[in-house]
Amino acid sequence: MPDELHLNVQLLRRRVPNLTVAARSVGLRSATVSDLCSGKIPLGRAEVRTLVALADLAGCTLDELVIRGAEAQMIETGIKVLDLFAPLVRGGSAGLVARKGMGQMVVLQELVRRLRQRGLGTVVWLPGDGNPFMQKEIAAEADAAGSSLEEIRGAIAALPADRDVLVAADRETALSGELDALREQLGDRLVTFALVDAGGDTPDEDVPYGPLETLWRFDVDLMARGILPAVDPVSSTSTLLEGAHLDTTHLAVQQRARKLLRRYRELLAVARVRGVEQLSAPDQQTYRRGERLEAFLTQPFYVAEPFTKQAGQWVTAQATVEGVRRLLEGAADEVEAPALKGLGPLPTR
Repeated sequence: MPDELHLNVQLLRRRVPNLTVAARSVGLRSATVSDLCSGKIPLGRAEVRTLVALADLAGCTLDELVIRGAEAQMIETGIKVLDLFAPLVRGGSAGLVARKGMGQMVVLQELVRRLRQRGLGTVVWLPGDGNPFMQKEIAAEADAAGSSLEEIRGAIAALPADRDVLVAADRETALSGELDALREQLGDRLVTFALVDAGGDTPDEDVPYGPLETLWRFDVDLMARGILPAVDPVSSTSTLLEGAHLDTTHLAVQQRARKLLRRYRELLAVARVRGVEQLSAPDQQTYRRGERLEAFLTQPFYVAEPFTKQAGQWVTAQATVEGVRRLLEGAADEVEAPALKGLGPLPTR
């Protein structure tokens, strides 16, 4: 199947409430369906019977289920690691998968602030457990907040009809079916969802939120080493990485950077035991460039300015791609990794 084709996940969600449960009822693995929706499994690797079963569940044809990738669009966040490795899909759902206390709530707060500043309507769907961080810090960044489906639908309706909307919510809305119900009631209104699990249970589950277009997985080792935000560029993903959604330069740089970081992590394990000097010359170069790339992907947040005393940085996706390309080609080989932490765009020399 051509690379530029992908699943019409929004249609699946509208027509099949609790998609992963429905998938199991017809003999499909929930994890497989979720990975197909997020792009972790390319559509070209899907079995025909899987696609036929999904089309039957949705009551649609295969032509309706499989659509051209050019229709999907990216919402730029100005956060380097997100925009390069797992871009936010406009009108889709993004899930933050992290153990408790790994910074996922701060990333969600930052996302709400940034997108509101860029003109999106922002609404916080407060969880039933009364999570104080969502009630205070995150809700304070948004246009509106509410705790029930009716309140959230009303808050969205009160925003201008031509304005894109981001809804930040706890994953209980997905597990309870309320998220699917809201999508159905919104009809064609373009709303993007960012889902978080404050309890930190999601890493232990195959399908923590149901199908996602964007998956941001946090990494304990990155957190421990102070690489913040601790979003894992290797395991995070997005349907926008399939086919023709992004320009070829973005895709090529993203793939090269991910390959470098995979190898860097292998070498990091060796270097911790033997020392970097015991690596071969080519491996030392790979190690140093991986170290610099990780440092460059760190970024000061606006919401953290009172605590870090560092000004928040917005970096365009284009500047991120160009900076990473130059770094991969050795433009920063003479710079020590710590000097690259907390930068915006990569400086030109």
